[in-house]
Amino acid sequence: MSKVIKLRKGLDINLAGKAAKQCTALPMASEYGLSPLDFEGVTPKLLVKVGDEVKVGTPLFFNKADERILFTSPVSGVVSAINRGEKRKVLSVTVTPAQQQTYEEFPKLDVKQASREEVVELLLKSGLWPMIKQRPYGIIANPSDQPKAIFVSGFDTAPLAPDYEFVLAAEQKNLEAGIALLSRLTAGKVHLSLPTASPVLGKVEGAEQHHFEGKHPAGNVGVQIHHIDPVNKGEIVWTVNVQDLAIIGRLVNEGKVNMTKIVALVGSEVAAPQYYSLVAGARIDSIVEGKIKAQQEGDSVRLISGDVLTGAKRNEQEFLGFYANQLTVIPEGDKFELFGWMAPRFKKFSVSRAYFSWLFPKKQYKLDTNLNGGERPFVVSGLYEQYLPMDIYPVYLLKACMAGDIDKMENLGIYEVIEEDIALCEFVDPSKIEMQQVLRDGINLMIKEA
Repeated sequence: MSKVIKLRKGLDINLAGKAAKQCTALPMASEYGLSPLDFEGVTPKLLVKVGDEVKVGTPLFFNKADERILFTSPVSGVVSAINRGEKRKVLSVTVTPAQQQTYEEFPKLDVKQASREEVVELLLKSGLWPMIKQRPYGIIANPSDQPKAIFVSGFDTAPLAPDYEFVLAAEQKNLEAGIALLSRLTAGKVHLSLPTASPVLGKVEGAEQHHFEGKHPAGNVGVQIHHIDPVNKGEIVWTVNVQDLAIIGRLVNEGKVNMTKIVALVGSEVAAPQYYSLVAGARIDSIVEGKIKAQQEGDSVRLISGDVLTGAKRNEQEFLGFYANQLTVIPEGDKFELFGWMAPRFKKFSVSRAYFSWLFPKKQYKLDTNLNGGERPFVVSGLYEQYLPMDIYPVYLLKACMAGDIDKMENLGIYEVIEEDIALCEFVDPSKIEMQQVLRDGINLMIKEA
């Protein structure tokens, strides 16, 4: 067994509504959607129009900045809508599925014999290339680049995150095929990070395994990269989500795109949280219908595609995000609490000892989206360093982003972090600063100037 990397910093947010280890296959949704907004830095150019028939794996649009990067349909059927926003910005492409699914055919590569160019071409044409993201910047990888290594995180420590030991219990063959394919894309290693106890994913062969122990964000691939092989200026590494790795492996083994995944429906407002097998991009009402607790008059819930720290707000008519492996349902938190600061707040979670909740460390909390305050001056307090297990000063980095100081951003470690890495700092932040957006603005400035 490899050496265990123990992280002392971090915080586990124990929310109510964890998924039971039970999986149910959902029927086909009424619609499926693919949104360019799920992909950072992508400007779409449409390849279909309303009424066109498509198969699973048929390109719907491509990235104007790199025409090789295609985004393909997760189901076969008819393009039912091109949803647009202000200035005709494409928000999503909607497909109504056919009863009988048909697939675009792709060659079954002998990964051991295939060249790097053949592997890249297969991933590009199948539309699975967007599953490969690069550090720095957290954007879709450039097919022309040669990364020094590829990293896969085999576990997730975010609140109510899915247990990949359960989700991928039957996917060992596909995972190994995916790792074999990724190994053709780099002259370096494919790294697989796991928790200390990993009876399922620990058996997966072909990657160099690393074991981590600690609180969230120990499961973030950025934190793992920092402790295994940090990204320096001029270097590039690629990352792939472990469930996306299984989908890539299916392409190798089956010669077709199969976007079926297992998603955790979780949160305090879900009647019976559990796992569901579905096709990526399903409309959210097809997942949550009849599964949310009855609400009292005036109450409402928030649907989050992803986890509560980094996920995106959705409504029932929208679609599950491309990278999302969980759908979280929590109270909206749109009610004003008069003199709430005076109450003992036994049911409220706090990282300080301001509430008596610190006396119950194992208690599960039903938290809402209320900020409990407004934006305040951004001060250097040393608080954030307690929760970020990286050799980075988050406040100074974020202030450099606000000032647009590229040299300072470089020196303070912007190449190593993306939004998910500082999401926990934003959660504990008493100043209520939108840290993730500040960091993304700094990253976009770096990309523009580079």
